[in-house]
Amino acid sequence: MEKSTICILITIIAYLILMVVIGIVYSRKNKDVSDFYLGGRRLGPLVSAMSAEASDMSSWLLMGLPGVAYLTGGAEAGWTAIGLAVGTYLNWLFVAKRLRIYSHKTGSITIPDFFSDRYGDKSKALMGVAAAIILIFFVPYTASGFSACGKLFSSIFGWDYHVAMIISAIIIILYTSTGGFLAASLTDLIQSFVMTLALISIVAFGVYYAGGLDNVIDNAKAIPGYFDLMNIHNTETGAADNYSGLTIASLLAWGLGYFGMPHVLLRFMASQDKDKIKTSRRIASIWVVISMGIAIFIGFIGNCLTSGGTIEKLDGSNSETIIIKIAMFMSNKNVLLALLAGLVFAGILACTMSTSDSQLLAASSSMSENLLKGVFKIKMDKKNSMLAARAVLVLIALLGVILAWDRDSSVFRVVSFAWAGFGATFGPVMLAALFWKRSNKYGAIAGMISGGIMVFVWKFGISRLGGAFAIYELLPAFITALIAIVVVSLITSAPEKEITETFEAVRAEIKQ
Repeated sequence: MEKSTICILITIIAYLILMVVIGIVYSRKNKDVSDFYLGGRRLGPLVSAMSAEASDMSSWLLMGLPGVAYLTGGAEAGWTAIGLAVGTYLNWLFVAKRLRIYSHKTGSITIPDFFSDRYGDKSKALMGVAAAIILIFFVPYTASGFSACGKLFSSIFGWDYHVAMIISAIIIILYTSTGGFLAASLTDLIQSFVMTLALISIVAFGVYYAGGLDNVIDNAKAIPGYFDLMNIHNTETGAADNYSGLTIASLLAWGLGYFGMPHVLLRFMASQDKDKIKTSRRIASIWVVISMGIAIFIGFIGNCLTSGGTIEKLDGSNSETIIIKIAMFMSNKNVLLALLAGLVFAGILACTMSTSDSQLLAASSSMSENLLKGVFKIKMDKKNSMLAARAVLVLIALLGVILAWDRDSSVFRVVSFAWAGFGATFGPVMLAALFWKRSNKYGAIAGMISGGIMVFVWKFGISRLGGAFAIYELLPAFITALIAIVVVSLITSAPEKEITETFEAVRAEIKQ
């Protein structure tokens, strides 16, 4: 084994051992399922902010986003990033504090719990629908993370993709199933720092070997439609294609997804102090803007290095390995840079693991707490509840491994679809639950179902008509769900007095 490969392996193994140790340490703090799934609402402002954003970004940040920028330039990646940055800020501004107060008042520990408690749904139908949606969209989302890990180890060490993917899944399962929410949140904080160092390292090294910042920019400007927000580079024709206002609006719609992301919303619910959420908002917003900007620029750097013959040309989903290719080139220079390359690979793992652990917990809670105990009324004591939680987590991870078996799947595209699914099903319902007193459980159920159906219908049917219909499925699905919530809520009975009184009590507390 080469010296550079040994250095990379040492760095990655040290990082993985740290993650598992954290899981073991925090396993002792999980006294019940509330601790396991919500950490006893003990997250400070820094951990709340960084764990929310680290769990949000996933392998999309270091693989998907640079890959899109590498192939087609700044338009698709740029408008998507702008939409996400705005969505991040608005989610922290309007949803975080309200959800923290409301969920604390209702005693909810999962998102399906909150919807059921908010609307006083004694039938648990709303809880069941919400839990099913989480399972439907989180399993492929988790699979995309496992796939990214498999591609990473396969590219670095030449391992079989499937073996590498399974090993990665086992590590994530180990620390998540033992440590629960607190372990996932603390590791997310550490992983956000590792991601940041990885991004900075790649940019500094890449710019130097690309011949300087001017060279990177000149190369981007020389490619038709590449260094432009109003045009996109067409890799098939080599020409610049115009970006319409509708397409831009479609990409900006990525920001709507934040209102419905369970793994992000859970961080709001777990915040220790509602008055410190403003601090969390500032930290999260700044980090998201900087990290996405750097990720896009890495795509530009990679394209410049390819043009100069330093790195091989990448096509299709292989473009998502551009950061891996740069780091491998870095590792061949000297021992110090090899260790730094190991940090970059740890950063890619961090992106993936920080999202996968949160998704596994959310999906596990939906199955064990909401479906088994909530909907099907299966009674379990504390010990059996914890066992069931961990068993379900492992089962969901196994399903993720099965779906990730195809190594040719695109991380960006899979995440895009799952993001639309959650944004359209939970986003409108969450906003209605927090801001509209007249909304009721019937409207909430109608919104979830119609939003979810429209995501599939638009993605696999209407969008194929092309033209104005070829927009991101989240936008039409989100609008459809909102309409369904309003119409169904108004034509059915108004919420009971007890429910509206709780709504008013929360509103009064927010104003204090």
